[in-house]
Amino acid sequence: MQQYTFNKYFAKKSFLKIFGGEIRIFDENKTNLLFFVKQKAFKLKEDITVYADETKSKELLKIKARSMIDFSAIYDVVDVSSNESIGSLRRKGFKSILKDSWEILDAKDQVIGSIDEDSMLKAMLRRFLTNLIPQTFFITVNKNQVGVLKQTFNPFVPQFNIDFSADTAKILDRRMGIAIVILLQIIEGRQE
Repeated sequence: MQQYTFNKYFAKKSFLKIFGGEIRIFDENKTNLLFFVKQKAFKLKEDITVYADETKSKELLKIKARSMIDFSAIYDVVDVSSNESIGSLRRKGFKSILKDSWEILDAKDQVIGSIDEDSMLKAMLRRFLTNLIPQTFFITVNKNQVGVLKQTFNPFVPQFNIDFSADTAKILDRRMGIAIVILLQIIEGRQE
């Protein structure tokens, strides 16, 4: 489980993949590929598999939507090797129209945290004027900020620098952190 020991990551989504997108998550130096996702196009219900590399020989996580095309969808995160439910992520539908907002749920569907876009003003500017303002997401669990995702300035390729605070590893399971990064790139990336 070496992939989950890092505090900093770099995530990059492929540009213009017609038949499904690809996401690669590297270490902070952008040298070692740690996670790979090949998303299938034209799916009504998200079913995402996270692999250890591009050969897709080792599955690590599954991220599955509970229902088809749901504005406030819930996505369950499961560790493939143990079949353990890690928790879920729920998009706050109407609240996310103006500013992206998610809830982090534990394995018993209890809200333990949130994922929020940086500011209402910047969110409105991104949605209605330009996509040239990079997004920042703050991850909070039990009122502790446990991570920050900062989009790099690149209007063509969605990329994020991810920082999970070193001393909060016990508060947020890194597997859930990786699922958050992937869902934000897939679901919120559709707005661009």
